[in-house]
Amino acid sequence: MDRPDDTTHFGFRDVPLGDKQTLVNDVFHSVARRYDLMNDLMSGGLHRVWKNIMITALNPPRGDRSFALLDVAGGTGDIAFRAAEASGHGFRATVCDINTGMLAVGRERAAKAGLDDRVDFIEGNAEALPFADRRYDAYTIAFGIRNVPRIDLALAEAYRVLKPGSRFLCLEFSSVDVPGLDKIYDLFSFNVIPQLGKAVTGDAESYRYLVESIRKFPKPAVFSEMIREAGFARVKHDVLSGGIVALHSGWRL
Repeated sequence: MDRPDDTTHFGFRDVPLGDKQTLVNDVFHSVARRYDLMNDLMSGGLHRVWKNIMITALNPPRGDRSFALLDVAGGTGDIAFRAAEASGHGFRATVCDINTGMLAVGRERAAKAGLDDRVDFIEGNAEALPFADRRYDAYTIAFGIRNVPRIDLALAEAYRVLKPGSRFLCLEFSSVDVPGLDKIYDLFSFNVIPQLGKAVTGDAESYRYLVESIRKFPKPAVFSEMIREAGFARVKHDVLSGGIVALHSGWRL
């Protein structure tokens, strides 16, 4: 049965649309301090490879040419820092995240890495970005869009803030398409990851939600069509690691 228009998924539960953002915020407030460590443990370090592939696709300029990146839902700064290290002196990044706990971690990391003059951190909602039209040269979002209550609004906002000729890149968990691997992946996801979360962060339920949210996210072809409907051209996706993740791309022409 279809969900009412005013409800959405929170993991495997249907919740009022207006409640999802608060529930997601609670999840990330709970895990912010150990978020990057948990990413290493959950993926066996593979998240670093996936993010590096994203930065290679982004291909920021290595010279002095100005280049403004908006990284949404990137509170701890991982994508922005990688992009800064791969780019030249003209690069600047804005990390926009709705979660103050994640942003606090990101600001601390930026200061320690000496990148606080090249990476800014701003609190904001992906569905209503606090930025002018056609301001950025690229928009990235890694493992964040599935937590947005209204994905169509987030995609419309991505299109709005990008300059013509700029690129949208989204790294997100996907659907395992290798026979046998899918069963192993499900076993690990639903049995091991929540227990890891409990051991490392003291919070199993937040990681149970994160696992469930992956299963509810649209399949790559469906999400690609959503990107097209937002106005992006030359939309494509590349499946990585047997379908565990997909890198989605589109251009604002």
